[in-house]
Amino acid sequence: MINNVETFANIPIIFQKGADWFSQIGKGKSKGTKVFALAGKVNNTGLVEVPMGTTLREIIFDLGGGIPNRKRFKAAQTGGPSGGCLTEKDLDLPMDYESLISVGSMMGSGGLIVMDEDNCMVDVARFFLEFTQDESCGKCTPCRIGTKRMLEILTKITLGEGEEKDLELLEELATTIKATALCGLGQSAPNPVLSTIRNFRDEYLAHIRDKECPAKVCRALLKYRITSELCKGCGLCERNCPEKAISGKPKKPYTIDQSICIKCGNCLNKCPFNAIELK
Repeated sequence: MINNVETFANIPIIFQKGADWFSQIGKGKSKGTKVFALAGKVNNTGLVEVPMGTTLREIIFDLGGGIPNRKRFKAAQTGGPSGGCLTEKDLDLPMDYESLISVGSMMGSGGLIVMDEDNCMVDVARFFLEFTQDESCGKCTPCRIGTKRMLEILTKITLGEGEEKDLELLEELATTIKATALCGLGQSAPNPVLSTIRNFRDEYLAHIRDKECPAKVCRALLKYRITSELCKGCGLCERNCPEKAISGKPKKPYTIDQSICIKCGNCLNKCPFNAIELK
Protein backbone atom coordinates (compact mmCIF):
# COMPACT_ATOMS: atom_id res chain seq x y z
CA MET A 1 0.00 0.00 0.00
CA ILE A 2 1.01 3.56 -0.67
CA ASN A 3 -1.02 6.02 1.32
CA ASN A 4 -0.71 8.94 3.69
CA VAL A 5 -0.07 8.79 7.43
CA GLU A 6 -3.56 10.06 8.27
CA THR A 7 -5.15 7.10 6.50
CA PHE A 8 -2.85 4.63 8.25
CA ALA A 9 -3.65 6.25 11.62
CA ASN A 10 -7.35 5.43 11.14
CA ILE A 11 -6.79 1.72 10.46
CA PRO A 12 -6.04 0.46 14.02
CA ILE A 13 -9.09 2.14 15.57
CA ILE A 14 -11.33 0.77 12.80
CA PHE A 15 -9.97 -2.74 13.44
CA GLN A 16 -10.48 -2.24 17.16
CA LYS A 17 -14.00 -0.78 17.18
CA GLY A 18 -15.38 -1.78 13.81
CA ALA A 19 -16.62 -0.07 10.65
CA ASP A 20 -20.10 0.59 12.08
CA TRP A 21 -18.62 2.58 14.96
CA PHE A 22 -16.37 4.54 12.60
CA SER A 23 -19.29 5.29 10.27
CA GLN A 24 -21.20 6.99 13.07
CA ILE A 25 -18.66 9.81 12.94
CA GLY A 26 -18.85 12.25 10.05
CA LYS A 27 -21.44 13.34 7.53
CA GLY A 28 -22.88 11.69 4.43
CA LYS A 29 -20.26 9.77 2.50
CA SER A 30 -17.46 11.46 4.45
CA LYS A 31 -16.88 9.23 7.45
CA GLY A 32 -14.61 9.65 10.44
CA THR A 33 -12.54 12.67 11.38
CA LYS A 34 -10.27 14.99 9.43
CA VAL A 35 -7.07 16.74 10.48
CA PHE A 36 -6.80 20.32 9.23
CA ALA A 37 -3.59 22.36 9.26
CA LEU A 38 -5.02 25.68 10.42
CA ALA A 39 -2.77 28.57 9.42
CA GLY A 40 -2.75 32.19 8.32
CA LYS A 41 -4.73 35.05 9.86
CA VAL A 42 -6.18 33.13 12.82
CA ASN A 43 -5.39 33.34 16.54
CA ASN A 44 -4.85 29.64 17.19
CA THR A 45 -2.78 28.00 14.47
CA GLY A 46 -1.84 24.34 14.33
CA LEU A 47 -3.35 20.94 13.63
CA VAL A 48 -7.01 20.40 14.56
CA GLU A 49 -8.89 17.09 14.30
CA VAL A 50 -12.66 17.38 13.88
CA PRO A 51 -15.51 15.11 12.76
CA MET A 52 -16.19 15.32 9.04
CA GLY A 53 -18.97 17.85 8.49
CA THR A 54 -17.81 20.35 11.12
CA THR A 55 -18.49 23.81 9.69
CA LEU A 56 -15.83 26.24 8.56
CA ARG A 57 -17.14 28.73 11.14
CA GLU A 58 -16.62 26.27 14.00
CA ILE A 59 -13.07 25.52 12.92
CA ILE A 60 -11.99 29.15 12.44
CA PHE A 61 -13.89 30.93 15.20
CA ASP A 62 -14.36 28.26 17.88
CA LEU A 63 -11.19 26.19 17.60
CA GLY A 64 -9.11 28.84 15.85
CA GLY A 65 -10.16 31.68 18.13
CA GLY A 66 -11.15 34.00 15.29
CA ILE A 67 -9.22 36.62 13.34
CA PRO A 68 -6.43 38.57 15.11
CA ASN A 69 -6.54 42.34 15.70
CA ARG A 70 -10.32 42.51 15.14
CA LYS A 71 -9.82 42.22 11.40
CA ARG A 72 -12.63 41.02 9.13
CA PHE A 73 -12.60 37.45 7.83
CA LYS A 74 -12.22 37.50 4.07
CA ALA A 75 -11.49 34.03 2.75
CA ALA A 76 -10.13 30.59 3.53
CA GLN A 77 -8.09 28.46 1.18
CA THR A 78 -8.79 24.75 1.63
CA GLY A 79 -6.97 21.71 0.28
CA GLY A 80 -3.53 23.18 -0.27
CA PRO A 81 -2.31 25.16 -3.32
CA SER A 82 -4.82 23.45 -5.62
CA GLY A 83 -7.83 24.22 -3.46
CA GLY A 84 -10.41 26.93 -3.90
CA CYS A 85 -11.08 30.00 -1.77
CA LEU A 86 -14.17 30.02 0.45
CA THR A 87 -15.74 33.29 1.54
CA GLU A 88 -17.96 34.65 4.32
CA LYS A 89 -21.02 33.10 2.67
CA ASP A 90 -19.40 29.68 3.08
CA LEU A 91 -18.73 29.92 6.83
CA ASP A 92 -21.55 27.50 7.63
CA LEU A 93 -20.46 25.03 4.96
CA PRO A 94 -19.84 21.50 6.34
CA MET A 95 -16.20 20.60 5.83
CA ASP A 96 -16.57 17.27 4.04
CA TYR A 97 -15.47 15.97 0.65
CA GLU A 98 -18.80 16.44 -1.17
CA SER A 99 -19.57 19.92 0.19
CA LEU A 100 -16.13 21.30 -0.63
CA ILE A 101 -16.23 19.97 -4.19
CA SER A 102 -19.71 21.50 -4.68
CA VAL A 103 -18.32 25.02 -4.11
CA GLY A 104 -15.25 24.59 -6.32
CA SER A 105 -12.77 23.64 -3.61
CA MET A 106 -11.40 20.36 -2.25
CA MET A 107 -10.30 18.58 0.91
CA GLY A 108 -6.88 17.78 -0.50
CA SER A 109 -4.15 17.59 2.11
CA GLY A 110 -6.29 19.28 4.75
CA GLY A 111 -4.58 22.63 4.47
CA LEU A 112 -6.73 25.52 5.74
CA ILE A 113 -5.26 28.99 5.30
CA VAL A 114 -7.31 31.86 6.73
CA MET A 115 -7.16 35.33 5.16
CA ASP A 116 -8.37 38.70 6.42
CA GLU A 117 -9.18 42.06 4.82
CA ASP A 118 -5.48 42.81 4.27
CA ASN A 119 -5.02 39.94 1.79
CA CYS A 120 -5.18 40.63 -1.94
CA MET A 121 -7.07 37.82 -3.64
CA VAL A 122 -5.42 38.41 -7.02
CA ASP A 123 -2.02 38.05 -5.38
CA VAL A 124 -3.26 34.96 -3.49
CA ALA A 125 -4.26 33.31 -6.78
CA ARG A 126 -0.91 34.23 -8.32
CA PHE A 127 0.99 32.84 -5.31
CA PHE A 128 -0.72 29.45 -5.35
CA LEU A 129 -0.57 29.12 -9.12
CA GLU A 130 3.16 29.88 -8.99
CA PHE A 131 3.57 26.82 -6.77
CA THR A 132 1.48 24.44 -8.89
CA GLN A 133 3.08 25.68 -12.12
CA ASP A 134 6.51 24.96 -10.67
CA GLU A 135 5.33 21.49 -9.56
CA SER A 136 4.03 20.55 -13.02
CA CYS A 137 5.88 17.50 -14.36
CA GLY A 138 5.52 18.85 -17.89
CA LYS A 139 4.14 15.66 -19.42
CA CYS A 140 0.87 17.13 -20.73
CA THR A 141 0.53 20.35 -22.70
CA PRO A 142 -2.52 21.81 -20.86
CA CYS A 143 -0.73 21.81 -17.52
CA ARG A 144 2.80 22.51 -18.74
CA ILE A 145 1.90 25.49 -20.93
CA GLY A 146 -1.56 26.46 -19.68
CA THR A 147 -0.52 27.10 -16.09
CA LYS A 148 2.47 29.09 -17.30
CA ARG A 149 0.25 31.34 -19.44
CA MET A 150 -2.16 31.79 -16.52
CA LEU A 151 0.69 32.77 -14.21
CA GLU A 152 1.93 35.31 -16.76
CA ILE A 153 -1.53 36.90 -16.95
CA LEU A 154 -1.92 37.05 -13.16
CA THR A 155 1.53 38.60 -12.81
CA LYS A 156 0.61 41.12 -15.48
CA ILE A 157 -2.53 42.09 -13.55
CA THR A 158 -0.67 42.53 -10.25
CA LEU A 159 1.80 44.81 -12.04
CA GLY A 160 -1.03 47.06 -13.21
CA GLU A 161 -0.71 46.00 -16.84
CA GLY A 162 -3.87 43.91 -17.05
CA GLU A 163 -6.74 44.31 -19.51
CA GLU A 164 -10.38 43.29 -19.11
CA LYS A 165 -10.00 40.64 -21.80
CA ASP A 166 -7.44 38.95 -19.52
CA LEU A 167 -10.25 37.83 -17.21
CA GLU A 168 -12.03 36.01 -20.03
CA LEU A 169 -8.76 34.43 -21.13
CA LEU A 170 -7.97 33.32 -17.57
CA GLU A 171 -11.38 31.65 -17.21
CA GLU A 172 -11.08 30.00 -20.63
CA LEU A 173 -7.59 28.66 -19.86
CA ALA A 174 -8.63 27.48 -16.39
CA THR A 175 -11.68 25.63 -17.68
CA THR A 176 -9.69 23.98 -20.47
CA ILE A 177 -6.88 22.89 -18.14
CA LYS A 178 -9.34 21.36 -15.65
CA ALA A 179 -10.99 19.36 -18.42
CA THR A 180 -7.89 18.18 -20.30
CA ALA A 181 -4.93 17.86 -17.91
CA LEU A 182 -3.82 14.27 -17.37
CA CYS A 183 -3.38 14.21 -13.59
CA GLY A 184 -4.94 15.62 -10.45
CA LEU A 185 -2.40 18.41 -10.12
CA GLY A 186 -3.24 19.91 -13.50
CA GLN A 187 -6.97 19.32 -13.11
CA SER A 188 -7.06 21.15 -9.77
CA ALA A 189 -4.41 23.84 -10.40
CA PRO A 190 -6.95 26.38 -11.76
CA ASN A 191 -9.14 26.18 -8.62
CA PRO A 192 -7.60 29.21 -6.83
CA VAL A 193 -7.97 31.31 -9.98
CA LEU A 194 -11.55 30.30 -10.76
CA SER A 195 -12.73 30.66 -7.16
CA THR A 196 -11.16 34.09 -6.66
CA ILE A 197 -12.51 35.39 -9.98
CA ARG A 198 -15.97 34.09 -9.03
CA ASN A 199 -15.96 35.50 -5.50
CA PHE A 200 -13.72 38.56 -5.83
CA ARG A 201 -14.19 39.75 -9.38
CA ASP A 202 -14.36 43.35 -8.13
CA GLU A 203 -10.76 43.07 -6.90
CA TYR A 204 -9.59 41.88 -10.30
CA LEU A 205 -11.42 44.79 -11.95
CA ALA A 206 -9.88 47.28 -9.51
CA HIS A 207 -6.42 46.07 -10.53
CA ILE A 208 -7.32 46.21 -14.22
CA ARG A 209 -9.53 49.29 -14.54
CA ASP A 210 -8.38 51.51 -11.69
CA LYS A 211 -4.78 50.27 -11.46
CA GLU A 212 -5.29 49.95 -7.71
CA CYS A 213 -4.88 47.12 -5.22
CA PRO A 214 -7.71 47.52 -2.65
CA ALA A 215 -5.78 45.48 -0.07
CA LYS A 216 -2.60 47.52 -0.69
CA VAL A 217 -0.50 44.43 -1.34
CA CYS A 218 0.57 44.61 -4.99
CA ARG A 219 3.64 46.81 -4.78
CA ALA A 220 3.57 48.06 -8.36
CA LEU A 221 0.12 49.59 -7.78
CA LEU A 222 0.89 51.34 -4.49
CA LYS A 223 1.11 55.11 -4.26
CA TYR A 224 2.60 57.03 -1.35
CA ARG A 225 1.24 60.57 -1.05
CA ILE A 226 2.08 63.42 1.30
CA THR A 227 -0.88 65.30 2.77
CA SER A 228 0.17 68.93 2.58
CA GLU A 229 -2.07 69.96 5.49
CA LEU A 230 -0.27 67.55 7.83
CA CYS A 231 3.27 67.90 6.52
CA LYS A 232 5.46 70.09 8.79
CA GLY A 233 8.33 70.26 6.32
CA CYS A 234 10.82 68.51 8.64
CA GLY A 235 12.55 66.79 5.71
CA LEU A 236 12.83 63.44 7.50
CA CYS A 237 11.10 61.65 4.62
CA GLU A 238 13.47 63.18 2.08
CA ARG A 239 16.54 62.12 4.03
CA ASN A 240 15.31 58.52 4.26
CA CYS A 241 14.29 58.13 0.61
CA PRO A 242 16.84 55.86 -1.14
CA GLU A 243 15.88 57.09 -4.63
CA LYS A 244 15.65 60.85 -3.89
CA ALA A 245 12.03 60.77 -5.01
CA ILE A 246 10.96 63.26 -2.33
CA SER A 247 11.69 66.94 -2.62
CA GLY A 248 10.72 70.16 -0.88
CA LYS A 249 11.89 73.02 1.30
CA PRO A 250 12.13 73.13 5.10
CA LYS A 251 8.89 74.09 6.83
CA LYS A 252 7.01 73.68 3.52
CA PRO A 253 4.99 70.62 2.38
CA TYR A 254 7.14 68.03 0.59
CA THR A 255 6.08 66.06 -2.51
CA ILE A 256 6.78 62.57 -3.90
CA ASP A 257 7.72 62.01 -7.54
CA GLN A 258 5.68 58.89 -8.43
CA SER A 259 7.82 58.18 -11.49
CA ILE A 260 10.89 57.66 -9.28
CA CYS A 261 9.31 56.21 -6.14
CA ILE A 262 10.11 52.51 -5.64
CA LYS A 263 7.37 52.01 -3.01
CA CYS A 264 9.79 50.97 -0.27
CA GLY A 265 7.70 52.56 2.48
CA ASN A 266 10.62 54.30 4.25
CA CYS A 267 8.85 57.64 4.16
CA LEU A 268 5.67 56.25 5.70
CA ASN A 269 7.61 54.57 8.50
CA LYS A 270 9.74 57.60 9.30
CA CYS A 271 7.13 60.39 9.19
CA PRO A 272 6.35 61.47 12.79
CA PHE A 273 3.26 63.45 11.78
CA ASN A 274 1.26 60.79 9.90
CA ALA A 275 1.40 63.04 6.86
CA ILE A 276 2.07 60.22 4.41
CA GLU A 277 -0.74 57.92 3.27
CA LEU A 278 -0.65 54.75 1.25
CA LYS A 279 -3.16 54.39 -1.57
